[in-house]
This record gives sequence, C-alpha cells and structure tokens, in this order.
Amino acid sequence: MSNVLITGANSGFGLLTARRFAEAGHTVHAGFRSKDRAGDLDALALELPEIHPVRLDVTDQALIDGAIAEARKAGPIDVLVNNAGFELACPVDSLSDEALSRQFDTNVLGVVRMVRAVAPEMRDRKQGAIVNLSSVVGWLTAPYTAAYAASKHAVESLSEGLWFELAPFGVRVAVVEPGAFPTNFGANVVTAPGFNESSPHWPNAQRFGAALQSMIQASHAGADPQEVADLVFEAATTTMPKFRYLAGADARALIPAYRSQEFELFRDAMLSRLGLTDWDART
Repeated sequence: MSNVLITGANSGFGLLTARRFAEAGHTVHAGFRSKDRAGDLDALALELPEIHPVRLDVTDQALIDGAIAEARKAGPIDVLVNNAGFELACPVDSLSDEALSRQFDTNVLGVVRMVRAVAPEMRDRKQGAIVNLSSVVGWLTAPYTAAYAASKHAVESLSEGLWFELAPFGVRVAVVEPGAFPTNFGANVVTAPGFNESSPHWPNAQRFGAALQSMIQASHAGADPQEVADLVFEAATTTMPKFRYLAGADARALIPAYRSQEFELFRDAMLSRLGLTDWDART
C-alpha cells in the first residue's frame, strides 16, 4: 500500500480524494491550511483511521517541511496530489501585483514547492506518482478570472515539463482537468479589492457571470465530484497511466473543441451559447 500526501484536503475534491485512497487501504496524509475549516476532514479521519490530517500551507515552507516530515514517519511518500488552490476574481487591467502574486504563490509556486519536496526521493527510489489538479480553464479562459486561468495554464506547462523530466526515473506525472462540479469551490472565490460597483467592468462582469452561471447549472445536472477523486486515484495507481484526465461532461466537450479550432471560432460559439453575441462593441 502507498503513502499518500494530498494538499488542500479539507474540502471538495481533496477531501473526496483522501477518502478514495483511504478506502482502498492506503495511508493518507491529508493537508489542511486552517484548523477552523478542517471539521469535515477531522470527522473523516475518525471514520477512516488511514487518514492523518496534517497542517500544510503550500505558501509556507516551514509548514511544508513539517508536513513532509510527518508523512515520512509512515515511510517514503509514494503519491503526491497537488490539489490546494483558489480562484481570484478581477479584471486584468485592475490586477495589483499583490493580488496576482498571491494567486500564483498558491496555485503555481505551491505546486513547485511540493514537487521540490518529494521528487528527489521519488527519483532516487525510481518510483512514485505526482498528480496535479488543473482545470478546464487550464486551456480556455473566461473574463474576470484570467489570473486563475493563467495559474492553471502554468500548472499544465509545468506538468508537461515534469513528465519528461521524471519519466526516465520511473516517476509518473499526470494532470486532472475538472470542469464545473457542485462543490464549495465557487463559494471561496476571492474578489480583488476595488473590483465592485465602482469598477467600469462591473456591469459586464455581472452580465457575463449570470450567463455563465446558467450554463454551469445546466452542466451540474448529473455531475458528481466523486468522478474527480476517482480519476486522481486512477492516475496515481493504474498500470496504464495517461498524462491528462478530463473530468466532467463540460471538460470533455470544451477542451477538445478549444484545441481543434481557431480562437475566433471557439469564442464566437461560446458567446452565442451564452447569449452574448453583442459582446464585442466593435461589431
């Protein structure tokens, strides 16, 4: 059985992934950043003794080192799941250096810090698996959350490079790309200071958000976030691994469509689907 370390495991996909590995008999070190938001994880750990909550903030090297040391008490780390992340809402022309840095510090540098902490040992042992949570927006980008999309684009590129770098050492790397699922992730979106009714972007953001939410609600029909946890588990354990795992009907439809056509064609199709064909004021 494997020794698994998961970041951002106190809720959503991370919590479900912790359960999936634990129910299969693996030892799971489930990272949480804030104790006051770890209630569900603590309850799950009582149910499944294979789960061991550990304090872990991917922006804090001391906490990373502590979590790694704690996990290694159970043996070498066999599987790393990089799940921690958040979404920032802000127009690009209003992004402060501080807000953008915070977005990348968690979603991108956090991944690199964790990889840096476990990959050398995996290389030496010539075994191990690293699974990075990306997103449908690792390929395509919606307005007002471009910083988040950019961070997931970066995760995609880093993961591709990492695959080539670690494959000669027998270490697998994979990305899981979820679309929209009914989790609490959206409730935790951070709106940048100053992005409010006083912003000239605000009316358009409200209009686009309402149209997008209608499409997301439609995609939620029958969507089960357990699919993401199952794909993470498959990516880490299957004897025939892939690099990319698309999760959700919307991801399976949108990502191939985006990759197969020019931006203008995809853009126009999406605006039409959203009922926003008048979006471009130049036409």
